[in-house]
Amino acid sequence: MNPPLKFVNNKIEDYAMQVTFDPGEGEGTIVYNLSLIKNEDLEFAISILKDAFRCGVSVSGLVKFFPSGHRIADYVVPDGCTAIGTMCSITFDGLLIRRGIPVNPIGGGVVEIENRTPIRFTHIILYEHTTIDPLQVLISQKTTSVTSVMRTGSGNLLANVREFHMEAEPLVGTVLDELASSSYSGILEVGMPNVPLLGVPVDPQFIAIAAIGGTNPMAAIREGDRWVQTQAMKGLMDIRDMEEIRDY
Repeated sequence: MNPPLKFVNNKIEDYAMQVTFDPGEGEGTIVYNLSLIKNEDLEFAISILKDAFRCGVSVSGLVKFFPSGHRIADYVVPDGCTAIGTMCSITFDGLLIRRGIPVNPIGGGVVEIENRTPIRFTHIILYEHTTIDPLQVLISQKTTSVTSVMRTGSGNLLANVREFHMEAEPLVGTVLDELASSSYSGILEVGMPNVPLLGVPVDPQFIAIAAIGGTNPMAAIREGDRWVQTQAMKGLMDIRDMEEIRDY
């Protein structure tokens, strides 16, 4: 008997339940994305990662570089390539679940930004209807202009959205306060009860939160006509194994 299809919302829940990241202590496990670039593009990629963090279009300034031949769980980095581990924004869902806040992941898409202000989702793929990470799909469709957001404050960013019950609002507020001084900086917008967020409807008595997609720096590298291959939600990593991009 063939195993059932695994939709992205189930995968998010599986990984989020395993997150142990403590923003205050700066330790624990996070969900990471893994991207491949050509070795000759490494310096360019590092400059984009630095700029993306400085401009606030990445989830975190923490990264991990893996050289060709390095084994990461069941994956070996191919010859001629460098793998880059970056924090996935689904880490945030894990933080909420750890506090006993039930989270409903809605979907991932592209958000229009004007003068550094999010306006609306122009594309969204619902997690419960796809087996492939939406941001992975949207990078390949060349729907972003992350570089433009970094340079001018306007353009299209990758983002995702989830909702929680409005009774949990004080608890969520506590988590957001803790994140403010941590290595996670990916919150884009917090909604109001019963009100759509950036055009995305929410269930009655729920509040939505939009977060910046962890793969935005990779979209920016791709916009520079460089080859990039991204696997979103690749696995879990100890945050202490990562390094600050500004140290490169």
